[in-house]
Amino acid sequence: MKTIPLILMGCGGVGCHLLQHIVSCRSLHSSQGLCLNVLGVSDSKSLVVTEDSSNKGLDDKFLMELCRVKRDGGSLSKLGDLGDCRLFSHPELQERILELASQLGGKTGLVFVDCSASSNTVAVLKQVVDMGCCIVMANKKPLTSTMEDFEKLYAYPRRIRHESTVGAGLPVIASLNRIISSGDPVHRIIGSLSGTLGYVMSEVEDGKPLSQVVRAAKSLGYTEPDPREDLGGMDVARKALILARILGQRINMDTIQIESLYPKEMGPDLMSVEDFMNSGLPLLDKDIQERVEKAASNGNVLRYVCVIEGSSCEVGIQELPKNSPLGRLRGSDNVLEIYTRCYTSQPLVIQGAGAGNDTTAAGVLADIVDIQDLFP
Repeated sequence: MKTIPLILMGCGGVGCHLLQHIVSCRSLHSSQGLCLNVLGVSDSKSLVVTEDSSNKGLDDKFLMELCRVKRDGGSLSKLGDLGDCRLFSHPELQERILELASQLGGKTGLVFVDCSASSNTVAVLKQVVDMGCCIVMANKKPLTSTMEDFEKLYAYPRRIRHESTVGAGLPVIASLNRIISSGDPVHRIIGSLSGTLGYVMSEVEDGKPLSQVVRAAKSLGYTEPDPREDLGGMDVARKALILARILGQRINMDTIQIESLYPKEMGPDLMSVEDFMNSGLPLLDKDIQERVEKAASNGNVLRYVCVIEGSSCEVGIQELPKNSPLGRLRGSDNVLEIYTRCYTSQPLVIQGAGAGNDTTAAGVLADIVDIQDLFP
């Protein structure tokens, strides 16, 4: 039986779904000769870790109780009976993580799984990868930090997996890496990489006002609590930056042109969420409606996309042919078109659910299983 020890950083929606997937897949993995051994779990304030990290991980019953506490809005410090576990808080938390990395990185191996949404994990990730550990990420922020941070993490390409940073469980990164490895030059990538904005743009295409569509998206749970986090385009820009860097562009976030669907004067620091939803959004309806009608008169539709071509990378609304893969997009799916020498006139198209805790966690789990050959 091959054992993969791991530490999970971040146990919110994605992290808890990952733990549930690990537990529910025990028999499947066992039949494949594999055991995922969760040594520790951390949230933003605490780390709970097994007392005997060399032999035993956190048991499944404890992991499910941990998920229950987190789902109820509690922190790891609210866990009741710790049994054979220990709880660490700052600054001991980071010290203990690095201690485990030092002990196990070069011996049995250790996977650090970053399912947080924090930029603070990059310092730890850079250190543990130097100690021989592997990294699996759903968190986009370490890879969209400085170019120096990106190159440090990518200095060990076999020991890093981050499929879920772009397109949740869709095979975007894997497909792109296969194309690059084959020597097939990538000329252009264009994609709708936000389920929220994919839904919004396909709905306004039908003539519905933007304000009505955004309110509906929020009620369906497609948007963040403050929809401006989606409408500003920053999430798409982070995904675009990751793809551009994989293609060899040495760029930072401030290099990317990002079109926001709302003006600066409606920003979170100047207008409350309630005022934006009730007063701000309706003011945006007319402009979007005019752009939709103009596109339709050209036989096109509007999509909010990232475009990576040559040395440029931009994010915003584009007018696209109605019969193209992106033009046919309806709802909250992600769609990516990749144009290469081999895929010149007919692009490689990747489409499917590109968001959701369950889907993202499944992608993370697949990444962990994918590196099992690196473990004894």
